[in-house]
Amino acid sequence: MGFKCGIVGLPNVGKSTLYNALTAKEIEASNYPFSTISPNACFVEIPDTNLNELQAIVNAEKVIPSLMQFVDIAGLVKDASQGMGLGNKFLGNIRETQAIAHVVRCFDDPDIIRVEESVDPTGDIEIIETELALSDLDRMQNAIDKLKKIAKSANKDAIAKLNFIEKLYSKVSEMKETDWSREEYAVAEELGLLSFKPVLFIANVDDINDYNTVHVEAVTTHAKKKNAPVIVICAKIEAELALLDAVDKKEFLEDLGLNEPGLNKLIRIGHQTLGLHHYYTAGPKEVRSWTLPKNTNAQHAAGLIHTDFFKKFIRAEVIHYDDFIRFKGEAGAKKNGVWTVEGKDYIVREGDIMFFRIGK
Repeated sequence: MGFKCGIVGLPNVGKSTLYNALTAKEIEASNYPFSTISPNACFVEIPDTNLNELQAIVNAEKVIPSLMQFVDIAGLVKDASQGMGLGNKFLGNIRETQAIAHVVRCFDDPDIIRVEESVDPTGDIEIIETELALSDLDRMQNAIDKLKKIAKSANKDAIAKLNFIEKLYSKVSEMKETDWSREEYAVAEELGLLSFKPVLFIANVDDINDYNTVHVEAVTTHAKKKNAPVIVICAKIEAELALLDAVDKKEFLEDLGLNEPGLNKLIRIGHQTLGLHHYYTAGPKEVRSWTLPKNTNAQHAAGLIHTDFFKKFIRAEVIHYDDFIRFKGEAGAKKNGVWTVEGKDYIVREGDIMFFRIGK
């Protein structure tokens, strides 16, 4: 299942440095616009302390966490939607993702080249959002032109869809914050529109003590209008942390007064932004986290393990993580009446531990 979160932003805001930290692997991160030409993609483990707790109870031989994918997309610039700075190629890379992690520069450093003249988080965000919207308008106009030709033959479906997309075009062109309907999201997905993708903002600061600067406040204010999360992070420090061994990393974090790397929070919130959650399988061989979209039913959850589990699904035996921990495992949960048997239409909850029964 492909769940991709695209890292976007203007050139030289810290995207590649952040990506280096995510992968703990150096990629090209030069102090020049467009040093990232092809998108780099990586899978990262989703931090989850629940797995260790489950392993301790069932004495599993191994632990397998869920993964999510981040894609480092080259910096967009003003007029990217018109092809400026290889813009069309980079916009196409974003189109292949399911969510956007928008990195915003929140630090002053004369040694780091800026595409725009001064540090202006709000202005930087608006440049990216405008280019995404302009790209969407172009795609919608193409769809409108095609539908107009079909509608000439009095095709009712084409006429209805044409009217719908024309109204959507007007909304996007006004660049106003609005709540999109389910139907609008469906059309946006069909057309590959970018403005509708869920977004999280990453305020990249120069120091861990810069969390309450005017620049960060500007990002937070803008994000509230979109009901989007904001993560304040120092990509430079995160990249250093990622290259340390466990002992040195722990000491470095203690010196910084942190409990965990900021990347852990980024990964978790990125996962939430994608609209995903987990269920677990737990046994003596392995404890494993499985990622699935919210509102997935038990049969489809079983299908993540193997296609036969979907085809031959009979039932699911379910214990929530909290109950599993509280009563020290499956036997204790059954004894205390918190073990349930569910059919194929059961909607999987975040943190369910599931045991599937399948036919022959």
